[in-house]
Amino acid sequence: MQTGIIQQSLSGFYDILSDHQIFRTRARGNFRKRGIKPVVGDRVEFEEGYLLKVLPRDNQLIRPMVANVDVAVVVTAVKEPGFSTNLLDRQLIALESQQIVPVIYFTKTDLLSDQEAQEFQSVIKGYQEIGYATFFSRPPFEQALLDNLMTALDGKIVTMMGQTGAGKSTLLNHLAPDLNLATGEISNALQRGKHTTRKVSLLQVQGALVADTPGFSSYEDFPMTVQELPDYFPEMRRISGGCRFRGCLHLKEPGCAVKKAVEDGIIMTSRYENYQQFHELIINQKPKY
Repeated sequence: MQTGIIQQSLSGFYDILSDHQIFRTRARGNFRKRGIKPVVGDRVEFEEGYLLKVLPRDNQLIRPMVANVDVAVVVTAVKEPGFSTNLLDRQLIALESQQIVPVIYFTKTDLLSDQEAQEFQSVIKGYQEIGYATFFSRPPFEQALLDNLMTALDGKIVTMMGQTGAGKSTLLNHLAPDLNLATGEISNALQRGKHTTRKVSLLQVQGALVADTPGFSSYEDFPMTVQELPDYFPEMRRISGGCRFRGCLHLKEPGCAVKKAVEDGIIMTSRYENYQQFHELIINQKPKY
């Protein structure tokens, strides 16, 4: 019996990475009967060409269909498309809810004027103080920055996420120049309807395994409750013990440590405003049946 990670899934075959080798397997018939669908990133047990067992998952993404993701690189343009704390925070919350470590990589930094770049430092500092690893350089793909990013990704299962045009494919190409074909596939994958069946695979990028399609299960809706939402803001989670009321939602309650931290400049105003908006969105969401 051997263990490994599903590196690629294609037409009922599963390529398993184990001890730096690839083994092609098929799943036993009882997987379907038990409603188990192995996906890329699954940790599995296998022997003699057969996949025998899918081990418990830490998490699972829908787009791309990948399990056990350790890190997501949130590729974020500072211009063209314009920078939005709201979009960035939506992505960070989606990752926090899946217990995936976010890394923020800022792109299009060469489009900033010197003054704009200076002013943007306060945004970077704010996210760093929350505890997020942030990557920013002018120009955007300096080798030292790429080396530091790969150090953070080494040995991890990784996915890229970010809005169209933010530079996900460009970043991948800089990390692994021999992946030209793969990033072309990424572009095609975003043209919905043209490719009805696609393989999903984990690309070996230096010491990391990177999902070959950028994206993330929707961050348009919020599957958490209003009680759970504050837990996905690490800076709120850390100081909520100082609130007068247990279960404080940090909105209108007296003696709220979070609101005081916003007033004192300890919590970013943009983060708190986005929290308020997300709270309202959750309340107004139509239930899914």
